[in-house]
Amino acid sequence: MTISALPLSYCTNVHPGRSLAEVAHGLDEYTAPLKSQFGQPLAAGLWLAQPVIAELTADPRAVVGLRDKLQTHDLTCHTLNAFPYGDFHSRRVKENVYLPDWSQPERRDYTIACGQILAELLPPETEGSISTVPLGFKGFQHPEGFIESCLDQLLQTAKQFDEIYSRTGTLIRLAIEPEPFCLLETTAETVAFFNQLWTRADDTGLGEPARRHLGVCYDVCHQAVEFEDVPRSIQALDEAGIRINKLHISCAIQLDDPAENEAGRRALAAYVEPRYLHQTFALTKTGQVLHQIDLTEDLALEPPPPFREAQRWRVHFHVPVDAETLGPLRTTRQELRHALQSVADLDYPPHLEVETYTWEVLPEAAKTDTTQSSLVEGLTRELLGTRELLSELQPAS
Repeated sequence: MTISALPLSYCTNVHPGRSLAEVAHGLDEYTAPLKSQFGQPLAAGLWLAQPVIAELTADPRAVVGLRDKLQTHDLTCHTLNAFPYGDFHSRRVKENVYLPDWSQPERRDYTIACGQILAELLPPETEGSISTVPLGFKGFQHPEGFIESCLDQLLQTAKQFDEIYSRTGTLIRLAIEPEPFCLLETTAETVAFFNQLWTRADDTGLGEPARRHLGVCYDVCHQAVEFEDVPRSIQALDEAGIRINKLHISCAIQLDDPAENEAGRRALAAYVEPRYLHQTFALTKTGQVLHQIDLTEDLALEPPPPFREAQRWRVHFHVPVDAETLGPLRTTRQELRHALQSVADLDYPPHLEVETYTWEVLPEAAKTDTTQSSLVEGLTRELLGTRELLSELQPAS
């Protein structure tokens, strides 16, 4: 079964792209060799940070140059990652990646500009998608009226995307990406918010544009970390009329039987690092889900009793999607299988994008130089592993 006729995409947020020159360098040094090794058509899921969008907006020739660069390497682009607004490769990203949030006009204006740029990069008769922040971070203080501001900014974005659609015939869909410890993290929270969104859209005369342009990015790692039943989660979104505009093909770390698996806890401690947030969840023997905002050495090596006695942990650390195990640790690749099967049963094709942005901070990277060739080889294994998973899909009986 084929989910999508479009080429498989990989997200370029895995390498720096803080300027247009860095984006072009990444396409030359990583994406083009990756396509060559993959041996099949490949799409670049571009991460275009706000400074890059500013460069592209300031000079129309820059957009033509980026489009020419893609064509030179026989690459297409049908999706953007507009989740990280600023430097996603700084020494410390953590919770700053959620800023600005969706209550702020900066997030709206940046996203609209991303839509305008993507409309110029898309191949003819191809829909575009843009993944974005799930409103904001639960660990931050939010003023009264925050959700209402988010609703208004999102509807203004949908209105602008609809103007692009009316003017050019190019359809751009926004994909809000639920994530652990964000205001939208569970499927239930996401459904409840979209019910609010549809109501506000209908009340303001924007019901049709909202439903056409607004949906979710389903990051499989994120919902697996929440210990959600992935097929039921995807079914719930579909039944609620929420379109999955983009699927992030991703895997999390899983630690089984932490009380007895000391080797696994020691291995997990090696994944503690200062750049990204690694929300950690534990499923207890009674079915309760515990959570910590970030993975720490103390949590891994000397966990408190409820965590120690849990059945298993899952950690928001995107690990290579071709891996079933990582030494004494496991991954959530089985949940990824379930997600791909469930998405294949939908009556529309979401965009598929491999998104493992953590290669520079994997424990192996601390032991050896993360060279261009090693990164391309690792990404190639991921794409080949994804192709293998896609080939396993069979129609539901």
